[in-house]
Amino acid sequence: MLHLTSSNHAIIVFPSRAWRHPGIADGALCHDRNMGSNAGCYSGRTLWSRGIRGSDSDRFRRHHSSTSSELRREIRESTEQESLVKAYGWAVRRLDDADGEEMRQVVRIQAEAFHEPTALFDDLFFQFFQAEVLSGLLYKLRNSSPDRYACLVAEPAASTDQEQRRELVGVVDVTVLRDDPVLRHLQGEEEYLYVSGIAVSESFRRRKVATALLEACDVLSSRLGYRYLALRAYEDDAGARRLYSSAGYEVAGVDPLWVTLMGRKRRVLMIKKI
Repeated sequence: MLHLTSSNHAIIVFPSRAWRHPGIADGALCHDRNMGSNAGCYSGRTLWSRGIRGSDSDRFRRHHSSTSSELRREIRESTEQESLVKAYGWAVRRLDDADGEEMRQVVRIQAEAFHEPTALFDDLFFQFFQAEVLSGLLYKLRNSSPDRYACLVAEPAASTDQEQRRELVGVVDVTVLRDDPVLRHLQGEEEYLYVSGIAVSESFRRRKVATALLEACDVLSSRLGYRYLALRAYEDDAGARRLYSSAGYEVAGVDPLWVTLMGRKRRVLMIKKI
């Protein structure tokens, strides 16, 4: 099966099955189910569902785009260098989406973490995969207001060397969602923060980077006023489940058995209350 994605106004065609990595979290990439539902929060589908039609929809999009740009600029100016968390030798903050080098580092970290190697033409497929990761990141940054989506990055906390300090070692996506399968576990809540796409550079793994990223998600949740965070992990991924459990997440549900008949692995839904 072919998967189409846009990158730099070109259409890239490649076999999408090559990148369904066992460690990938929902919402991390542009072809993911939850990424798609999140995109709907800011697309014409939501405008139609709320009764906005025709020229009203166009005016709303223009206003939303202008407002989002202004808000994004204000947040960048006030919090670009502000750390949400400083722990275990790492500082976690929002991605500076005006910094092209930071964007490249985020794409590289997530692509290296989630790319599933192929027997043939692996280098070529990896380049396509990086393009897909970049496409998804750009889409979320451009179509989500800063109070609905954040890409958090981890870097060395104590370094005095500016170049070393700007070396990113980990990344995680945090998105406001309202999916019913999750909300049924959150009595009285209308939305929650969904954690996905958590990735750490290979040379910095097992050094508490992921723990610091998860703690920063907690801080962001409190600042934005959300009481619950949710994420998913594969049922047989004991390491990831231990990490999330130690961070305070509890299993709330599991995929039905029939998903295995479609060649998919079962996932557990894990939820944390702030």
